[in-house]
Amino acid sequence: MSKPARKPTALPASIQQRLASIAATHLLIETLETRKSDRLDFREVSVWSVRRALEAAFEAGVEHGREASETKALANTNI
Repeated sequence: MSKPARKPTALPASIQQRLASIAATHLLIETLETRKSDRLDFREVSVWSVRRALEAAFEAGVEHGREASETKALANTNI
């Protein structure tokens, strides 16, 4: 029995833009929007490109977490 497809989580616009930038830079994908066309929605990419894209996404997540942590720490000092 297959699981029903999950809808993607709605991400903040800044994160969506960062992911689109990573896809464009490392995978040469113009958009992450579904276009309902096999020719446009499916790509062949090298494993090293996928690795670089995943590394960039991981680093972006680390950076985002660090910024969120610093913002929270600043908010706590202003109490």
